[in-house]
Amino acid sequence: MGGFFGATSRRNCILDVFFGTDYHSHLGTRRGGMAAWDKDVGMQREIHNIQNSPFRTKFEGILDEMTGTAAIGCISDTDPQPILIRSRLGVYAICTVGIINNAEELIKTHLTYSGGHFDSMTGGRVNSNELIAAIIDQKDNFADGIRFAQDMIQGTASILIMKDGGHLIAARDKMGRLPIVIEKNEDGYAVTFEDYAGQKLGYEVVRELGPGEIVEISPEGVEQLAPPRKDMKICAFLWSYYGYPTACYEGKNVEVMRYRNGRIMAKADKENNVAQDIDYVAGVPDSGTPHAIGYANESGVPFARPFIKYTPTWPRSFMPANQSERNMVAKMKQIPVDELIRDKKLLFVDDSVVRGTQLRETVEFLYEHGAKDVHIRSACPPILYGCKFLNFSRSNSENELIARATILELEGEEGLNHLDEYMDGNTERGKKMRQAICQKLHFASLEYQTLDGILEAIGLPKDQVCTYCWNGKG
Repeated sequence: MGGFFGATSRRNCILDVFFGTDYHSHLGTRRGGMAAWDKDVGMQREIHNIQNSPFRTKFEGILDEMTGTAAIGCISDTDPQPILIRSRLGVYAICTVGIINNAEELIKTHLTYSGGHFDSMTGGRVNSNELIAAIIDQKDNFADGIRFAQDMIQGTASILIMKDGGHLIAARDKMGRLPIVIEKNEDGYAVTFEDYAGQKLGYEVVRELGPGEIVEISPEGVEQLAPPRKDMKICAFLWSYYGYPTACYEGKNVEVMRYRNGRIMAKADKENNVAQDIDYVAGVPDSGTPHAIGYANESGVPFARPFIKYTPTWPRSFMPANQSERNMVAKMKQIPVDELIRDKKLLFVDDSVVRGTQLRETVEFLYEHGAKDVHIRSACPPILYGCKFLNFSRSNSENELIARATILELEGEEGLNHLDEYMDGNTERGKKMRQAICQKLHFASLEYQTLDGILEAIGLPKDQVCTYCWNGKG
């Protein structure tokens, strides 16, 4: 995943972009970068590895290194960015969020067409931002180039460009899977993935870009370079997992959605008369917690935190590059509250159940500390497809996804012809899959939010939300 923030202003805006970018740190853990433009200095750029140290600590002296009335910043889980480009369209900085599934094909096509070359990274890979820039530069202007690039890319690409001269160009991906918000203060404008990032800095929301919309932004105003496309498929995981609680996408707040989602799951359990003898409802921290609060409020069962994450030194268990180290960190930072676990019947809500590895370890940890029962609720439907748009739930093989792996164990390839039945917990196949996962991961019971339930919680029309991970319809 990843996120970006940019500003163009009548004053030095480096601090705005530093703090605005930092507010996107929950979206990625690999690299952070900033680029700036100043009329005297020109283009500047800094990129740092943030795998073991957050963006803030790597860039906290940025005022001594950069100055400018325009700047862009990016948190990235992929390639180093922003990068600086000099081309027929001029000098500019570019950063992107998304994924290119046909990168090798595009590289070969471009090299054949242009006879040029790319800077090669370790393993021969090409920086995705450089590839996108190369495609953009085949056209005579940024708007035509961006549209051309987005049509060529199989995947997703939201783009933020800073031109020599200090203007910004922002382009939301063509299906609107990710958000881009334009905000304004008395000195200029900001572009952000997360709306609250600019609001905390004194900017007011002007509007969200539509799918595929392209705008050019200066301190004086916003000019539309290309209108929105007709269809939108915004990612549902922005609400259930990725998004920060204070964020709003398409006018729908993340925290409020999660409370509503939990309430819907609690109503379903009550109607089906399952897991009604519970001592405490809890969330798998952190993103599962608000779903659990909604569940507890609706069910009347007290909300509790039977274990606490020790986060001062390792705030996120997926930060280490080594898998065994990640697993060890995940284990070490869970500190139990004995009185809330021993001899208690617990129901935990998680934002999703992808492969189940860490969730199984969490449940075993609870049983080791005396839990009587541990019921699990997933705040979204079973994940049956690896995401091909935003990197979420991507695996070496879709068969690593625990729902799909369990289906194959139950009836082999034939089971893949009945995925709709497996998604539905009221069918025989759906019940067998849930029972098999319970046995494998030692759950007392398992249920998933329904597709209709999560769409109700989000509050957008079904045809505007991407649900590919669950039903293969993107």
